[in-house]
Amino acid sequence: MAATKTSVAIDTELLDRAKELLGTTTVRETIHLALLEVLKNRARQDEVAALAAMEGLDLADPEVMSGAWHS
Repeated sequence: MAATKTSVAIDTELLDRAKELLGTTTVRETIHLALLEVLKNRARQDEVAALAAMEGLDLADPEVMSGAWHS
């Protein structure tokens, strides 16, 4: 993992709230997990959009779905 050392002004109230929600103790850990959460959130949004559009799914194929339900 490549890392960049930087100096940035961070709202301490937001940082403290994020630490509490994420269960972190350091600024570095909090920022790292917060960035991961942003990426995970986008991936979830993309999956929901794909499911809503049924992109790449056999669910839109009547032939496949005809055998999906058996009594």
